[in-house]
Formats: sequence, C-alpha cells, structure tokens
Amino acid sequence: MEPIEIGIFVSLGLLAVVILGMRVAFAAAIAGVVGLIWIFWAKKGYSSDSFFWALTVAAKTAGQVPHSKVSSQALSLIPTFILIGYLAYYAGLTKALFEAAKKWVAWLPGGLAVSTVFATAGFAAVSGASVATSAVFARIAIPEMLAIGYDKRFAAGVVAAGGTLASLIPPSAILVIYAIIVEQDVGMLLLAGFVPGAFSAVIYGLLIVGLALTFKNFGPPVSGFTWKERFAALPPALPIFAVVAIIILFVYNPFGGDAWGTPTEGGAIGAFIVFCMALYKGMRWPQLKDALMETAKLAVMIFTIIWGVLIYVRFLGFADLPTAFSDWITSLDQSPMLTLVMILLAYAILGMFMDAIGMLLLTLPITYPAVMALNGGEFVSAADSAFGMSGPMAGIWFGILVVKMAEFCLITPPIGLNCFVVAGVREDLSVQDVFKGVTPFFIADAITIAGLVAFPSIVLWLPSLAG
Repeated sequence: MEPIEIGIFVSLGLLAVVILGMRVAFAAAIAGVVGLIWIFWAKKGYSSDSFFWALTVAAKTAGQVPHSKVSSQALSLIPTFILIGYLAYYAGLTKALFEAAKKWVAWLPGGLAVSTVFATAGFAAVSGASVATSAVFARIAIPEMLAIGYDKRFAAGVVAAGGTLASLIPPSAILVIYAIIVEQDVGMLLLAGFVPGAFSAVIYGLLIVGLALTFKNFGPPVSGFTWKERFAALPPALPIFAVVAIIILFVYNPFGGDAWGTPTEGGAIGAFIVFCMALYKGMRWPQLKDALMETAKLAVMIFTIIWGVLIYVRFLGFADLPTAFSDWITSLDQSPMLTLVMILLAYAILGMFMDAIGMLLLTLPITYPAVMALNGGEFVSAADSAFGMSGPMAGIWFGILVVKMAEFCLITPPIGLNCFVVAGVREDLSVQDVFKGVTPFFIADAITIAGLVAFPSIVLWLPSLAG
C-alpha cells in the first residue's frame, strides 16, 4: 500500500474515533504512532522482523516531538496570556468593564446585552481563553439581564457568543498555536486580530439592537445614568487598556523604531501589571492559588493536545498527504475564492464534532499548504497572487478566517464548549437553553466571516502598517 493511501486510511480512522468521543490529543497521538509503524513496516515488506524495526523507528520518531516542538519560545506566550485573564478576574477588572459598558451603552435597545458583548470584548484583550471569559460573565452579566426581564436563553446565548471573542482579540492562545503550526510571525498575527475582533463585536451589537427593535420587550433599555457616573466608571477599567498598549508596543512600535521586546516579554509584563492590580484590590493567597492552578490546568490541556497532534503531523509528512491534498485542490476547475469558501464550510461542519484547538491542529497541516498553493505559493507577490495579497499576508488572512471559524465552533451543537461552560455555571440553565440562545449569533458570525473574506483589508490593515 502506498504512503498516501495509508495516510488517508489513518486520517479517516482518526476522524471516526474523535467523532465517537475520544479526546483529540490521545486520538491524534495513537493515529500518528500507528500510521508511522504502518508506513515503515510497508517499506520493509510486512515481514515479522521488519515490524519490530518499524515499531522502534516509529517510537523514536514520535518521541522526539514533545521536546523539539513544544520547547519553542513562542509557546511560552500561552500560559502568560491565560494567567492574565484569571488574574484580571480577581483584580475586579471584569466587573469594572461590565459596569463601564453598561453605563455608556445600556440606553440602547437591548443595551444590557450589547454592554455584555463589549465588556467581553474588553476582557478578551487581557484573556487568551474563551472558556474563562464565558464562565466569568455568566456570573456577572446573566443575573443583571434576568433582573430586567431578558429571556434567560438569550441572556445565556449573549454570554456564550461574547466569550468567543477571546479567540480572536489578542492576546489569543489559538492565534499563537496557529502561528506555531504554520510557522507564521506571532506578532503579525496578534496585530491582525485586533480589528477583526472589534468588527465581530460590533456585528454582535448590531444584531442585538436589531432584534430588540424588531421584537417588543426583547431587550429593554436601561437609562438613568448621568454623565458624571459614566466618566467615573472609566478609571477602574483603565488597566485593561494599559495591558493592551504594552502588548502592542512589544509586538509593534507605532511611534517608529523597533518594538520594545518580544510578544512573550510583553505577555509576562502584562501578567505582572494585572497581578499588582489584583494585589491592590485585595487578592490573597487562596485566590492566587486558584488562578495559578486554573492556568496550569488549561495550559497543560493545550500542550497535551499539541503534543498528540504534532505526532500525527509528523506521520502526515511521511505519508505526503499535505502535498497530495494541495495538488488536488489546485487542480479543481473552479475559482480559488470558491475553493476557499468550501474549505471554510468544511471547518463549520467539522467544528460540530471537535473542539476548536484540536480541529485547527489536525487540519492546518493539510489546509494551509493548499490555501497557499491556491494563492500562488508561499513567496508569491501580491500582483501575481489569486487573492490579491502576498504569500505571508495570505497566511495571516487565512489564519484570522480559520480562527473566526474556530470561534463559531465554540457555540455550535453538539459540543460547543462555551455553551457547556455557561450551563455549568448557571444551575437554572440547561445546555439546550444555551444552544437555543446562541442561534441568532450564527447569522452574525456568517456576516462577519463574509465581511473578512470580501474585505481583506479589515484583517491586513494593522499588519501592513507594521511592514
């Protein structure tokens, strides 16, 4: 059997066991090891002696992956970004953000829900974890929306959908993972996430206002806040903007000259600032211990997925499956843009059965080379490319599109993780209630993705400024 055929069989088996419920990390690692053994054994003619040789070589090949790949400095961003989010919660920044947003925009139709979306977007700027964002605002925002008459399902849907913004707005753990897998510049990707993240939040807000105007008593406005109260609500939220400014300065210096440091250093300094703020607000050892433990748990989960999937990726290289898929994609008799849309639709379907990080790690080694081939190659100029952008810029643009699709997958049934988190925090809500509540946001996500595809400048404006 040829290596490509082995690659297809093993990949189909991997998808089957993941859909049946096996964890992505373990399924990918097992598939990778089995695939490596099969390929090496096939090369030696399937004899009994060659099986043990293939087993030894596969074990050595798989064993090199965890240290060689995960020791990358760029991955050290992930724990610091996650820690910022948990420390921000204990510093009271989440409550301060929500209060500020409420006082400024709650007068709109559906204003409290709009406030929740904007507050989650602000919190996303200091948190790299969508799950943490959803859990925090399920405790803060849902009770206030219920108190003034919001439908509990829609209130839960607002929080679950708003939590997905942490996947796109830097600091984003998923953007870092994408950069590592496809070998793109981490700083450029983090810059590229700001404007699309804000664009997505605005689309969510407009959807909520439209629903409140269409349906009577859907989202009653909240009024009565004075201008003095509005301005007084801003200073407690300022540390959020300080952390955002530090991350930007450590990725790209808008005042000219070199950046102040690396994104990793920016993340560490941002975590230290929020830590000091949390101490000032009264955080004690039990809260710090909880923040560190939750950070460690989430970071270990992400790194375990990376280890397992990278073993599978090593197998794909031996099977030559990414090259074969790229050749097949470029041979299709249709426009590159239509092919790209079909790839994004495939992500939407796949996301119904897999978590976002695992889905990206499993698919990017195949889809990224294919999209680069559609564009004309990794090093093609903007004038010669199919999508009107150079190879590196096409990689950044595709990364934002894919991460937005990963956001979409966090709220799609049957395993939308954010929906399970919100239902777990709120005893008065079932998972089915949350899934019903997020349904309108599917429309908003579709509009956002269409906008990012039709107008790539939304994604590429900031990276182009940075050169």
